[in-house]
Formats: sequence, structure tokens, C-alpha cells
Amino acid sequence: MRHVKEGDGWRLGYDPDATVFKGLVGGDRWAVEMTQPEFQDFCRLTQQLAKTVQAIAAELMDEERITCEQETDHIWVEVEGLPADYSLRFILLQGRNVEGAWPNCVIPELMQAVASVGVL
Repeated sequence: MRHVKEGDGWRLGYDPDATVFKGLVGGDRWAVEMTQPEFQDFCRLTQQLAKTVQAIAAELMDEERITCEQETDHIWVEVEGLPADYSLRFILLQGRNVEGAWPNCVIPELMQAVASVGVL
């Protein structure tokens, strides 16, 4: 059963029955399919980074920008900006040269979709 969620500037999909590429992430003019491990790591790391940003927000000055990153063997993910207004970027690290990013304006909706996919 295939699940696809979409909003202004982002797409997120998951198909547990697909043979190789079970996940999909995309923006306005790009999309990439991900393997199960890549997609699981993407979802887990983006949620961890969002929690990290929330945890350190109280320690920062109002206009202080942050950059946080995490990586696994499959993917590198980074958030950059203000605690309540940051962008998200990723790079796949195995087999394919893929990089994607979303601007700060789509992150709240994208993060809600990531949390609701339920592949972890």
C-alpha cells in the first residue's frame, strides 16, 4: 500500500511493497527515491535534529543562527537557520550522488509528514 503526502514545496512517499526504492522525498522541481535504510535514516535523523533544535533554542539569543548535522552510513542531514525557522538539507552517501534541500518555509509541514509516515 503506497502512501504519498504532498504540500507546497515538498513531497514524501513510502511504499512498503516496493522492491528496492521504498521511500520518496522531493521538492518543487526534484524528487529522489530512497532505499528502506536510506528512508528510515532520513526520517529518524530529521526528527532527531528537530528535537535537538528545540532543546537548544532556549540557550540561544533571539537572532542566533544554528547549524546541526547528523549522519549514518547511508545519509547526511543538516538543519541551518534560526531555531523556529530553519532549512533542511541531505546528501545520500552510498552508491548514488544525490543531494536535496528544502527552504525554511516548508519545514513545519514536511516535519509533520515525516512524523506521520511511521517507518521507524
